[in-house]
Amino acid sequence: MNQRLGIVAEFDPFHRGHAYLLDKARSAFPGGAVVVAMSGHFTQRGGPAALSPQCRGEMALRCGANLVLELPLTFALSSAQQFARGGVEVLRAAGVTHLFCGSESGDIAALTAAAEALSHPDYPPLLRENLSRGISFAAARQQAVETLTDPHTAAVLRQPNDLLAVSYLEAMAGTGMTLCPVPRMGKAHNAPGRAGNYASASALRQMLSEGKPEQAAACMPEEAGEILLGAWEKGQVCTGWDSAERAVLYRLRQMSVEDFAALPDCSEGLEHRLYPAARQAKTLEEFWRAAQSRRYPLSRIRRLTAWAFLGMTARQRVERPLYYRALGFDRQGQQVLREMVRQRGHTVLTAPSNGKALTAAAAEYLKWEERAADLWQLCLNTPGECGSLWTANPVRMKEPPKTETGWG
Repeated sequence: MNQRLGIVAEFDPFHRGHAYLLDKARSAFPGGAVVVAMSGHFTQRGGPAALSPQCRGEMALRCGANLVLELPLTFALSSAQQFARGGVEVLRAAGVTHLFCGSESGDIAALTAAAEALSHPDYPPLLRENLSRGISFAAARQQAVETLTDPHTAAVLRQPNDLLAVSYLEAMAGTGMTLCPVPRMGKAHNAPGRAGNYASASALRQMLSEGKPEQAAACMPEEAGEILLGAWEKGQVCTGWDSAERAVLYRLRQMSVEDFAALPDCSEGLEHRLYPAARQAKTLEEFWRAAQSRRYPLSRIRRLTAWAFLGMTARQRVERPLYYRALGFDRQGQQVLREMVRQRGHTVLTAPSNGKALTAAAAEYLKWEERAADLWQLCLNTPGECGSLWTANPVRMKEPPKTETGWG
């Protein structure tokens, strides 16, 4: 029986390191279907995705994936722990047996030990004790894990990909899934510039913001670069909040202290920093600088900004996906979708008409995904119309093409 392989990703945009990860998964289990749980219109860094979910999904399909499923918004726009939990839920619904992820260390023993420490009964009181000293959450967490294990194990929490790997292990507990960490290739996460043909997604987004799509495409697999350039020519590339900055600031200035307090992940009195920052800031950078602190990191403030722009509150959060939306698939991926519906009884959306089968709660949640898609259109270099959630059909491929990674 072929194993089913999974990856949780943003592909924002898809680069050679992502292609390498897909290649490692396929070479580890030849013939196994590769399923990707991918962020939709907004990402974990707290901003709009550079390209539409369909564009990024097609990039993945052309470079080795068989099926791309959307990671629901409330998981995609969350901390590492929530992001990982949502991704694991999506992959589990597709019958994934092995989850592949990038890792700075590639040390499965240390990653596992760190995950076990975070579930240890002594961890919460240690964390509270460390936080009471006024240090950041990340530092308090690492010190607590070091107390329960050793410095080497705790050190994996310093690196973003390793931290996600630990979060995947936490979310995978009891699922029977196996984590397969793959040492990261090329530039570090969020690193500027390029290393040979490798560049981080952050570096690629910077190239796009500087109006250098050809330079970005040169650091991507050929198939992915062609899709990027095609989207750029149509004005369907987002270079951050630039195009929608005043719309976001307008929304922030309209919010009360109580409105900020209702946002997901707004706690510990953070609303009392957000409110005055919104009243004073003339740019988003000013807002972020005024609101962040050692206790409230920039990544959290940026995600809260996106939540505010979308008008979502903690009430819109879901414990698990209410349906599964296909962004693209080939023949092997289509078989996975059939199994999800016929054998596992999941609700899968592959066309607007499928929405008729949703429960009331799922239909209500889908409206928020529709709003996210509509507001994302305002962030494009050339703003688009509403309704793209329904007009953009899943990418359907007959056969995956030959790619530079060697897999077809």
